[in-house]
Amino acid sequence: MSGIRTALFTVPLALAVLGTAAAPAGAAHHHPGTSLTCRGEGVDPGARVRHRTETLIHAPLRTVWKLQTDVARWPSWQAAVKTAERLDHGPLRKGSAFRWTTPVPPNPATPATELGITSTVEQLRPGSCIRWTGPAIGEGLRIDGVHVWHFTAVDGGVRVSTEETHTGAQVDADVPTATEILRQGLEAWLHDLKTAAEARTDGLRN
Repeated sequence: MSGIRTALFTVPLALAVLGTAAAPAGAAHHHPGTSLTCRGEGVDPGARVRHRTETLIHAPLRTVWKLQTDVARWPSWQAAVKTAERLDHGPLRKGSAFRWTTPVPPNPATPATELGITSTVEQLRPGSCIRWTGPAIGEGLRIDGVHVWHFTAVDGGVRVSTEETHTGAQVDADVPTATEILRQGLEAWLHDLKTAAEARTDGLRN
């Protein structure tokens, strides 16, 4: 268990498959409630590792949506995403696939490695929701994730809600740790998205 715990703590990006490991205070808000769905499909109901959260972004819906769906440009606003490439062309849609990587630093249990994630869009409603699935694979680690995103125009901007589940031997071996790391990662992604979208909006105003 100690080896698994060490691996979990040293590869938070692998578990969250997201941005920076530690989210700034106030970046997002936990929202337990009913699971999110996109076109009737949600996260893995049997997964033990899960988290849902949301944030308000003061930017137009079109700006937020473009940032999130322009996968190839993720590295420009998510420092922890090393590479990202679409495996198809055109607007992101059902059936679209993309491959992205994030570095994993060395630690006493494992050498420095790179986590490769291949995601497939299973459901999408333009400007409203996305659901993708896929494995994240690194040396000694595999996580199968399901990720749902909701985008809702509200007074003052866009409410972005997200929920993700993880399954896999490593994460299932220490559910509390894996869940906490997933929480940090989801909040970090929302923080980065909020920062990028609001910066673009401020730039247009100036």
